[in-house]
Amino acid sequence: MLKWIVLALVLVPLVVLVLAIRPVLARLPQLRRAVLKLQRRADEAMALREAAESLQQRAEGLQGRLATTEQRLTLIRSRRGD
Repeated sequence: MLKWIVLALVLVPLVVLVLAIRPVLARLPQLRRAVLKLQRRADEAMALREAAESLQQRAEGLQGRLATTEQRLTLIRSRRGD
């Protein structure tokens, strides 16, 4: 009799554990796809961030060139007397 009680105390939690794990194991492919999708989006976001930083640097360079051009234009106009 004691043997059956001990056996039940061991087997019942194992059965409950298997029943609890089963839905998670069934969803693993979906979870894997979701993780891959998130990883792709993170990679795309990183590429967009790098592109934005590059554009920011170009814009700053163009702004500097514009300031230099404006200074030269002002100097040319002042020399002409306009």
